This record gives sequence, C-alpha cells and structure tokens, in this order.
Amino acid sequence: MVPVTHTGLPAPGPGTAPLREALLAASFTPGGLPELLGAAAHAALARGETVPARRAVRGDAGPLATLVRLFLLQDAVPRGAAHAALPGPALDAALADGWLAPDGDELRATVDVRPYAGPEGQEWWVVSDLGCAVGGAAGAAGRRPDVVLGVGGASATLAALTVRRPVGRALDLGTGSGVQALHAAQHAEHVTATDVNPRALRMAAATLALSGAPAPALHEGSLFEPVADQPGFDLVVSNPPFVIAPSNGGQTLTYREGGLGGDELCRRLVQGSAAHLAEGGWCQLLANWQHVTGEDWRERVAAWVPPGCDAWIVQRERQDVTEYAELWLRDAGAHRGDPAGYATAYDAWLDEFAARRTEAVGFGWITLRHTGTTDPTITVEDWPHSVEQPLGPLVPAHFERQEFLRAHDDAALLRHRYLLADGIVQEQLGSPGAEDPEHVVLRQRHGMLRARAMDTVSAGFAGGCDGTLVAGAIVDAIAHLLGEDPVTLRAGAAGWLRPLVEQGFLVPQGERVG
Repeated sequence: MVPVTHTGLPAPGPGTAPLREALLAASFTPGGLPELLGAAAHAALARGETVPARRAVRGDAGPLATLVRLFLLQDAVPRGAAHAALPGPALDAALADGWLAPDGDELRATVDVRPYAGPEGQEWWVVSDLGCAVGGAAGAAGRRPDVVLGVGGASATLAALTVRRPVGRALDLGTGSGVQALHAAQHAEHVTATDVNPRALRMAAATLALSGAPAPALHEGSLFEPVADQPGFDLVVSNPPFVIAPSNGGQTLTYREGGLGGDELCRRLVQGSAAHLAEGGWCQLLANWQHVTGEDWRERVAAWVPPGCDAWIVQRERQDVTEYAELWLRDAGAHRGDPAGYATAYDAWLDEFAARRTEAVGFGWITLRHTGTTDPTITVEDWPHSVEQPLGPLVPAHFERQEFLRAHDDAALLRHRYLLADGIVQEQLGSPGAEDPEHVVLRQRHGMLRARAMDTVSAGFAGGCDGTLVAGAIVDAIAHLLGEDPVTLRAGAAGWLRPLVEQGFLVPQGERVG
C-alpha cells in the first residue's frame, strides 16, 4: 500500500473534517457555486474558462467568493480573508495538512478543489492539480507529465454507466483524481484504487477524505499488477490512459498515455479482467480502439473478451486519424507552441497510424460480466446516438436478457410471456391523409433510446404484450385476425421477437408455460 505523504500536496488528517465543515458552511458546494457565479459563468468554469467567474466575484469579499478565488481561480488571498472563509480551526488545519501554503503575506491553494454532486445529491469535492479540474483552452501546455486532472466528460460518462449494486470489493484501476473510487465507496464494502502515478494516488486520497468517504486501499502500479495476489473483485472500473499516441509525438502525459503501442493497453486490460473478477463480477471501462484497414473493428475488439465473460461493447464515436491527432495535440497544448513543432508532432502521429494501417479510432464503452459461461454472448454495436444517463441501472437488465435468449431456442421463446417495457411509444409515419401508415416504429423514451421499425404482425404482437398471454397465443390470435396461417407466423416469429427482447423493447415475465 502506498503511503500518502505531504510532498507539497494535501495529506488527509485530523484537519480534513474541519475544512469540510467550513466549505459546507460557506456553501462552497455543487448547489452554492452556480448560485454565486450564475449559470453562464459556472458553465464556463466547467470548460476550464475562468474569466466569467473572475468577473462574477469581482468586488465580493464574502467567504464563498474567497474560496472560489483560492481553489478555483488560483489567486493568492490575504490571510484575514482566508480566515473569514475558513474560521475556527479550519484555516490552521488547511495549512497544517497542506491544502494551503503561504505566499509572502498571503495564502494560496496547493490544489484545485472542485465541488462535485453525487448521484443522490451528495455534496462532494474532487481534488486535482491547480487549474486542471477539466481541460481548458490551453490544454496541458506547460504541465508536468504526471499532472492529475479532475472530472471531465469521460469520467462523468463512466460514473453514469457503472452498475451500482451493493458489492463487497471494488477496484478503481487508474484512479486519477479518485472520482470513480468515490462513487464506488457509496456501495462497496472495500475499495481499492491503483495508478502508475503516485501523485494521482495522493489526489485520490484527498478527494475521498474531503468528501467524507472511507479511505481506499491505494496501490501503485500498472494494470492489474498491484492487485495480482488479491481475491477477485465484484466490480472493476477504469478510465484508463487509452489515448493512441506515438512515442515520438510530443509530450507524454501519464493521465492519457499508457506507454504501450496502439490500443494494446486497452486490449490487455480487457483480456486480463476475468482473472481478477469474482463470479458474477462486473468490469466496466472506457476505451479507444483502432480501425485497421481490411479488418472489421467489431471482430477485432470482440476478440479481446476473455473466456467465461459476456460482453457489451458500444462504440460511441469514430474519428478519422487526422481528427484524432488534432484532438490530442490540442489537449497537450501543442497548438499553443511553435507552428513548426506542431507540424512535426502532427506528422509523427500520422506516421504512427500509417505504420499500423489505422484509418480511424473508435471511442466507446466496454462492459464485461464474469459468468463462467462456455457459450458467451458478445454484443458489439455502433451507437453514436443520444442515450439517457445514467445507464448504470439498466446494464444488468441487458445481460439478463442476453442470458435469457441464450437459454431459450426459438420454440421456447413462444412459450413465455412478455411485457412491453416502460416508456415505449409507437409512431406511425406516412403521407398526410393516407388510410394506412407507411411505417410503424417503436421508440424507447429511456435508456438507449432505440427505435425499431415494425411490420403489422410484430407491432400487433408488441401491443398485446401485457404479461398475461404466452407469445404463441398472441401470434395465433394475430394470425386469426389477419387470415394468416398460424404455423407460418410462428415459424417466423423468432426473427423479430429475439431483437425486441435483446434490445429491451420486451421484458420476459416469469417462467415459461407449457
């Protein structure tokens, strides 16, 4: 276990609780901050832009404005103002534990402390390097390679995707500022956080301590190496350094580049997960993967899934290699430097992609469940469309439906009852005044927000699924109404029934009948 020492960063100690109470008293919270700054300035601050927030607190000497200057704008403030914002033992504690440091006659924060709302309205704070709560317009220009960022879009996405069932043991692999460990601490009896970056482990310890969460077990090292001798985990989450970057493409940043070529780090993380999952355990991560010329990306990524695991792999975005290189060069701040140097680095990225026959890069989610099955279900899909977050509560249902379909042949499907899922609506599309619609579409209003075109039989079937009749009886009734052969309709039913169940339009009910 890594000892969390001072080394210029906060070391959680007895003073953490008084500091937390002072932050709450001053309304330095997820609700209080936008009330002070206003919606526009608060949103700009979340994008890493400080000018609107600085204007909003101009001339305000109140405790909340002082805390904004200290922890979000990185300003030095007079000791008297700091004491007014952190009264009683809070200021001395903040100095003793390293949250603040003297700067002449004034005080400065040593870290960025950002109010962060938990999923049930909890008032938390995320600790990161100064000015690095999220990526700003200048990217990571001039930052040390081991810089630690706060909560960005990827972190929020993973937190919303994660299954939040009570578990015994959870692992946050590549913890960074500790936000995934903070979430896991709400429903796991024991949380372990790992990172190759000792600075990140110190930030994670500070994040959980300041937010009032139990201290995690902290281990330094790469991938599963730090927990190789530990029992299996019920939940593994990871927002790993998945960026596919060349070794000679400019500044290397620990938070985004794992030091392995191409998408090898993500492959190793997925393939190694089964050995560290308890039976029924979940592994959920974000990943990038290469689209290699002449290869189907779906088959390529599906091949990463280890034996004994079901998987759901969703590609959310696909960028050609030029867009991808530009995104991460800007993230490193390369666009702010010498134009010739930027062009050289850009060239290096494109050379790397060409050498690997990579024409695009995909970004998405990978969820594994360790079932021990010898007949795994691996769902790989491209879904760049909107979804309703949080998806975490719906993830187990996806895997339960796949398990149901795997266990039932076509004939058995017709002996079950089904219920139309909540939030399903039917749309009829056609020319104005037409007697019959040209298309009937079922659309989800929750979760993945899928839409599926239906014919007369499948639409009628879905409308009849109230959980009372077995599927075969509904198909027979539709055949009678349409004057069709029931045997023929039954024979073709699985072709549309399986996708309706797989995609969550229909929910199997109870045991089969007959």
